[in-house]
Amino acid sequence: MGKAVRRRMLAILAVTQIASWGSLYYGIAILGPAIAAEMGWRNELVYGAYSWSLVLSGLAASPAGALLDRIGGRKVMGAGSVLAAIGMLLLGLSHSLWLYFLAWSVLGFAMAATLYEAAFAAINREFGLEARKLISNLTLFGGFASTVFWPLTLQLDGLLGWRNTCLAYAAMHLLLCLPLHLLLPAGPGHVHHAASAAPGQGSQGDFSLQEALAHPSFWQLAIAFAINSLIFSGLAVHLIPLLKGFGHADTMAVALAALIGPAQVAGRIAERVFFHAAPPEHIGRFAFAALPFGLLALLCLSASMSAAALFCLLLGASNGILTIVRGTVPQALYGRTHYGAIAGAMASPTLGARAAGPLLLAALLGAHTPAGGLLAACLGLAVLSLLLYLSAARRSVLQAGRRRAMMDPSSGD
Repeated sequence: MGKAVRRRMLAILAVTQIASWGSLYYGIAILGPAIAAEMGWRNELVYGAYSWSLVLSGLAASPAGALLDRIGGRKVMGAGSVLAAIGMLLLGLSHSLWLYFLAWSVLGFAMAATLYEAAFAAINREFGLEARKLISNLTLFGGFASTVFWPLTLQLDGLLGWRNTCLAYAAMHLLLCLPLHLLLPAGPGHVHHAASAAPGQGSQGDFSLQEALAHPSFWQLAIAFAINSLIFSGLAVHLIPLLKGFGHADTMAVALAALIGPAQVAGRIAERVFFHAAPPEHIGRFAFAALPFGLLALLCLSASMSAAALFCLLLGASNGILTIVRGTVPQALYGRTHYGAIAGAMASPTLGARAAGPLLLAALLGAHTPAGGLLAACLGLAVLSLLLYLSAARRSVLQAGRRRAMMDPSSGD
């Protein structure tokens, strides 16, 4: 496909990813207190419904990916925009707890069809081996979702109230995201052209979903990504109180935590500029190793501002790069033909862990777990995730090589 097609698809997804992440994922941070105040609900209910939506998104990720493999991003992501509009409409009209949970349930399915996993699958379907560059570029744009939508949501909430803000976002998904998603390519896609060009070509060596699920490396990768996501989501929410507990002043704790966002973008830029030619499984080694190194520095030198700053930078850079790794490693290790289904299945535990992380750390802090003990537990989990990833990457590379050699006898010549 030509550069014009790639640029058009990147431009479309850049806009819709910022809008979708900003409204579906980040908006609750601003609207949650207003919802709780008006409805008289406990925070556990207000944010619990949001966590429920992330669980549903994880459960729906693999079916949504399989649909994207078959029919492409235009129909699936377009349907996701319709679901997002319906969910936001129901959220804005919620006057009872059951309707509030129903709204977030619809939004959970919308997330599965519109956020990164869906966008990565759409890109992979259209561009095959050229997908990595576009995925890397897209994450740079997606990183600005909170930067744009936190202040926007705050302004809209102040002007319109939380209900009308939800209705405005429903209109945005219907009038902006849906038309843009309907402009995505509608053809059979790069992978399907390759697979249909000649029997046995184009999908040679690719894993089916069932074969990937039966491979030990798949579950090692899925668990490694899930553990990393649990640590990041939990620490990102509770980092400021933890830093204050280590003796850092309020303003300093906030300033240190604010390093995470820019570090995510900087990590993605570094991957794009300096490591774009490296195999994604090699980039993953750095990303997984950065987190335990940062945790160890903070654990050993908790009162040091430099150690805290290093930890925040490594936490952000690791998470930023891992977004790209999650989008590219499944293709590198399991092939392109069933990428959407495989990547969606691999993302399911990660999305569940992302929802559980803040709740788990909140429970531990509520039980008066010492900050040092909490960090030590996170360090142990981070080391486990690194070891799982290293083992999975090694096993998958060897298995893929043997599989391709068996299917192509000429490869041994």
